[in-house]
Amino acid sequence: MELIAIKVGLPTLLIGAASLAGRRWGSAVGGWLIGLPLTSGPVILLLTLQYGDAFAARAAHGIVLGLISTAAFSVAYALLARRAALPLCWAGSWLAFAVSTIALDHIGFSVAGSFLASLAALSLALLVLPQGERVAPPPATPWWETPLRMLCAAAIVVFLTALAGLLGPHLAGLITPFPVAGTILTLFTHRLEGAASAVRLLRGFVAGNYAFAAFFLVVATRLVVWGPLATFAAAILAAGAVQGLALLVIRQKTP
Repeated sequence: MELIAIKVGLPTLLIGAASLAGRRWGSAVGGWLIGLPLTSGPVILLLTLQYGDAFAARAAHGIVLGLISTAAFSVAYALLARRAALPLCWAGSWLAFAVSTIALDHIGFSVAGSFLASLAALSLALLVLPQGERVAPPPATPWWETPLRMLCAAAIVVFLTALAGLLGPHLAGLITPFPVAGTILTLFTHRLEGAASAVRLLRGFVAGNYAFAAFFLVVATRLVVWGPLATFAAAILAAGAVQGLALLVIRQKTP
């Protein structure tokens, strides 16, 4: 019962909070918030509870490396958004994530190497992503939008944790950064506010993923040594510190 509550309740609440914050403070801040491990955090916690510290630590290593695929997703969507319809942006960005993940499954970086490679990919993505443009105030959103986002996030967390035992820790880790929250919020933002707002959100999303990387670096290197409680506390602190710096970058770079 406790595992079901975590699978369904935690990502649902986190995505709901990020959605409401994005409405209140804009798409860039919404993207910054979903850079936090809103779905991957619950996934790694569930893997720890179900399969043990060693499995979860190896999965966290895969998650760190998998941020390269997240960067590929963001760049692909942003570039397509300027000239393609929403369904093609969606399909192209997921294809970029899938191709990157397949390639990374054959790479054997150390944890440190994976972390540095991910930071390089995120930094390159920020350079490649088009600069945010000024956009008109967003239109009123339907009442069902946020509940649908929350439901989708919970469904993906349940799906990923169910597959983890079959895929093994490395591949499970690589697919865990699959941008569930990023896809949901980007699609809704693109549909309701246009491509410029979607790009603003993706820039915030990429900047926020530095905190994501810091969170899972701590989990990958400390979980077996410190145990879950101390490790997750330290990971949250590390992510919070990096996320604060990312917010400063967003405010300076986004008009």
